[in-house]
Amino acid sequence: MSFLKKLERAQKRTLLCVGLDTDISKLPASIPKTANGVLQFNKKIIEATKKYVCAYKINLAFYETLGKDGWKILNETLKAIPKNIITIADGKRGDIGNTSAMYAKSLFEDLNFDAATVNPLMGFDSVEPFLNYKNKGVFLLAVTSNKGARDFQFLKVGKKYLYKKIVETSLKWNKHKNIGFVVGATKSSELKELRKTAASVPFLIPGIGSQGGSLKNAVKLGTNSKNNLAIINVSRSIIYASNGSNFAEIAEKESKKYFDEIKKYRI
Repeated sequence: MSFLKKLERAQKRTLLCVGLDTDISKLPASIPKTANGVLQFNKKIIEATKKYVCAYKINLAFYETLGKDGWKILNETLKAIPKNIITIADGKRGDIGNTSAMYAKSLFEDLNFDAATVNPLMGFDSVEPFLNYKNKGVFLLAVTSNKGARDFQFLKVGKKYLYKKIVETSLKWNKHKNIGFVVGATKSSELKELRKTAASVPFLIPGIGSQGGSLKNAVKLGTNSKNNLAIINVSRSIIYASNGSNFAEIAEKESKKYFDEIKKYRI
């Protein structure tokens, strides 16, 4: 099944994506601050939120920092996610071709993620190994949600900003229809602009919740003409909504709140 087809099916009910950016130091008091505690926490969060999401985005850094145990926890976390829900490896990989080929193999074959975030600044040969996996999604960084995005992404290349040049150029690489873009919810005007430029590709939209992005704008400006193709990520505001033993129950309530609000704006 193509990535777009799987995403389309997953988004029939919702656009919400929960980020499993599980920081061992922030685990609730009822969960041991160990690698196995991270897995226990993830499984409870997944069980509590799975009916409200179209995707889970897993930030690889939080698992890599656990050393050899991290990869085991990552694998077990992926096994806990229902097969009809999109899994996104957020590692922002990107390097010369042979190195990127190994990154792509690791994420798409060994771990079997449905999609990954990739940094395109080294050009086509650094992205191509990911794109060659025809049924996997490749989200290229375009406009990120952090403040430092303006250091480089808003520099002019000729008469256009770099982020616009990245999108326009990489759309020419989209022969397998598996390219998407990371566009932060904190950059509403750019989100609106890029949806016009890239009308038929998915956007991964971080920056909601703790970073202050507008959920309404993310839905209204980030979706396509059919109110699809926006994967709206919320991480800390859901998974760390409570530090008590009821953390999973509160995470469920928070995810339902986002689910309901997205549904309202999606009409």
